Amino acid sequence: MTTREQAQAWDRDDALASHRALFDLPPGLIYLDGNSLGALPRATPERVSQVVRGEWGQGLIRSWNSAGWVDLPRRVGDKIARLVGAGAGELVVADSTSVNVFKTLHAALSIASQDHPGRRLIVSERDNFPTDLYIADSLAREQGCTLLLVDAVEQLGPLLDDGEVAVLMLTHVNYRTGRMHDMAELNRRAHAQGTLVLWDLAHSAGAVPLDLHRDDADFAVGCGYKYLNGGPGAPAFVWVHPRHAGRCSQPLSGWFGHAAPFQFTPTYTPAPGVGRYLCGTPAVLGMAALECGVDTLLAAGDMQALRAKSLALTQLFIELIDQRCAGHGLALATPRTVHLRGSQVCLSHPTDAHAIMQALIARDVIGDFRAPDILRFGFTPLYTRFVDVWDAVDRLEQVLSSGAAREARFQQREVVT
Repeated sequence: MTTREQAQAWDRDDALASHRALFDLPPGLIYLDGNSLGALPRATPERVSQVVRGEWGQGLIRSWNSAGWVDLPRRVGDKIARLVGAGAGELVVADSTSVNVFKTLHAALSIASQDHPGRRLIVSERDNFPTDLYIADSLAREQGCTLLLVDAVEQLGPLLDDGEVAVLMLTHVNYRTGRMHDMAELNRRAHAQGTLVLWDLAHSAGAVPLDLHRDDADFAVGCGYKYLNGGPGAPAFVWVHPRHAGRCSQPLSGWFGHAAPFQFTPTYTPAPGVGRYLCGTPAVLGMAALECGVDTLLAAGDMQALRAKSLALTQLFIELIDQRCAGHGLALATPRTVHLRGSQVCLSHPTDAHAIMQALIARDVIGDFRAPDILRFGFTPLYTRFVDVWDAVDRLEQVLSSGAAREARFQQREVVT
């Protein structure tokens, strides 16, 4: 069994250990929820203050030009592109993940109707993140399509081989289980039948190596406030493969997606390429904070190194759970197979998952709960230490052995879980 001293030794030898200093982490707290909200980069408060006091306070509206506000969607987008295997000028920061799912799915259906008239089927997974399914359902009803949900990844292949699917919409790393799809293989199989694929990278971008061009994706959206550390409600991003970017206009034809927004013409002319996927005025404060978060990842220099540490952290967590928490009703929901695992580990408990997590949070280990029965733990290699993993499992074992979850205070549910 791994000892705490061994975990500390691994931390001393960790080439990424110095990057923890880039984040402002509360002392004594073990934060394993970066897959839901990334930690605060130390550079962010000063940068946001500079934008508020200097660029907004002193520069006022001049800062759209003098401080480069107008370029933020593309400038930050180019930085994120380096993390996901996209080219310069192919990705923009805009809106929320939900809005970007709507824009890209609408565009994908439009292109599919041109290339394969009569195809009206959208396929996704039943345990995809709910907002993706809600958006897809509303679009399906609006467009006269059918949304078909599968219950197992093994069902996707036969459906794609039928040649009736217009769009396959998947989240690369499942939010409830941490299972990761084989993006390249699913893209290949879909494209062989003329099906377009839309990927949600919310639990992938900044956590696992991605190469959208190598894997031949069609559309991708992603979240700015998880592994990209952009802060609560940070703007999201959207990428469209260059072969599709100019083929149609997305449905939210706002002024920042216009080819010349400051000509103020009454008719809409879409900007070239992915620029047309912008919509309203950029959220300057949010994008400034997001840029700081993205910079922390770029400072690490190598997503492969982050991936290697992530797998080591998750493997240690799984092994310690097996060794120390057996017999308490926990079951592993995340794949043990390395190449199927993102940067999180999810455990299920049939009756007390929420209360167990609340008792663990009271012991300064923060993960989160996902209904109906999931305890979720995210491992962010830039600031998560091996000793954090050891201590987290130690405190979880204490919660389980003591029966602390039965306390009344841990039975209460707040709005956000």
